[in-house]
Amino acid sequence: MNADKFSNFYGNAPTYTIPGRTFPVEMFHSKSPCEDYVDSAVKQVLQIHLSLPPGDILVFMTGQEDIEITCQVVQERLSQLDDPAPLAVLPIYSQMPADLQAKIFDATSDGRRKVIVATNIAETSLTVDGILYVVDAGYSKLKVYNPKVGMDALQITPISQANANQRSGRAGRTGSGFCYRLYTEMAYRNEFFENTIPEIQRTNLANTVLLLKSLGVKNLLEFDFMDPPPQANILNSMYQLWVLGALDNVGDLTPVGRKMSEFPMEPSMAKMLIASVEYKCSAEMLTIVSMLSVPSVFYRPKERMEEADAAREKFNVPESDHLTLLNVFNQWKSHGYRDDWGMRHFLHPKLLRKAREVRVQLEDIMKFQKMDIISTGTDFDVVRKAITAGYFHQAARVKGIGEFVNIRSGLPTHLHPTSALYGLGYTPSYIVYHELILTSKEYMTQVTAIDPYWLAELGSVFYSVKEKNFDERGNRRQADREFSKKAEIETEMARQREESAKKQADEAQAARIAGGGKSKIIVPGTPRHTGVGAGARITQTPRRRVGI
Repeated sequence: MNADKFSNFYGNAPTYTIPGRTFPVEMFHSKSPCEDYVDSAVKQVLQIHLSLPPGDILVFMTGQEDIEITCQVVQERLSQLDDPAPLAVLPIYSQMPADLQAKIFDATSDGRRKVIVATNIAETSLTVDGILYVVDAGYSKLKVYNPKVGMDALQITPISQANANQRSGRAGRTGSGFCYRLYTEMAYRNEFFENTIPEIQRTNLANTVLLLKSLGVKNLLEFDFMDPPPQANILNSMYQLWVLGALDNVGDLTPVGRKMSEFPMEPSMAKMLIASVEYKCSAEMLTIVSMLSVPSVFYRPKERMEEADAAREKFNVPESDHLTLLNVFNQWKSHGYRDDWGMRHFLHPKLLRKAREVRVQLEDIMKFQKMDIISTGTDFDVVRKAITAGYFHQAARVKGIGEFVNIRSGLPTHLHPTSALYGLGYTPSYIVYHELILTSKEYMTQVTAIDPYWLAELGSVFYSVKEKNFDERGNRRQADREFSKKAEIETEMARQREESAKKQADEAQAARIAGGGKSKIIVPGTPRHTGVGAGARITQTPRRRVGI
């Protein structure tokens, strides 16, 4: 932590340092930049294991995929050697069940060396005795928010010097150690930031802005932040809150915004919860919001992926990932909230318990706010409508199989392969989503199919009903048939209009010759549709401005 920054911010407040017991760590840097940090890490691990004294190895990787690949390649290459010393390869990342994470702390029964492959969770959160060697790939995953498209991007970025020092220190906790950095010393000194970019400067600030507004802060652009975020992020967050009805036209908190600020969650989820009271489905929405407030409860180990996918499919509700989460929680509840039931169905018991705790907390807040908690039973359409009330600004329409386009920005987006809507026999024509994540593609997470009329009703600031002939259920074949039929009719009507126009033009010309005056030629056309028919095409209306 940068103690001087905090001291300066609080008027040169005194600082106290309590040193821990550390041992010297010898550094080794790569002589040249490595092209493949996974392959380089594997080679370094094997070189340590085969030629250096006993001691456990800690390898820092970027995420679950890199970790699992590294573990697999280490084991494969070790098996190709003649009678190598035994090696226990143990992964650890945040999505692993707690009992599997705990294995890294256990001593091996036969005294074999351990190699632990971890994310940056092992920088500060964990201390494992016996680590003598650290292999640092020099990268980590950061979530960076793009306010222009409202998208979070998971970017693999170089770590900071502070991160690098923290990682190397893991080798000097119980004795003198060694750190092998898979990057050059020049890169460390000249290319790495001194400290990691503060989270407030790279994330969506809607929740922070709502909190500051609830505390009476008027001018956010002049607020004294310790690490001032980009103005574009602040303005974009204020616009989001205005769209949700939390701010009025001059940027002050509305009664709805005041109620939203009482909930410790994203404003969109708070709006969804408030709307559920009106639609009499607040009991179901409490569960959905609670499940969204914790990391994914689904566990998918690499060696049992097919089993995990089959177990997950049993919970799927084809119209909605949100309703799928509701189904998971309700089934866990019906089985007595048992951990063993969750484990059998590839669910994280710890995260399910956390979701249950969050639900109790939110229920208490709703009771304090005198908000009714009502169950809708099996009428899940009203639940989907309440979801739309919170996420109408994140809507997309179908473009192809599994492919959508954001209605507001025109950005191409895709269903994530883990979505309950992925791989259906039909693709819903309109959906809302919880979050947009950029990995290999722009993926939507937590998607729900919706009725397009709900967008026009709940998000009139963006959408209006423009024309007919849209199939709400997304039956593309029927839509194609109707389109072909309509095209034939319009072709015939165009031919008739052309004949009628020619006839009227001839009559008008004759009238002018006979009367010596001028007359206006009227060409009949298709009258504008003003009614709302069997389906609607939703279009974006111009953006309005919100005061600061």
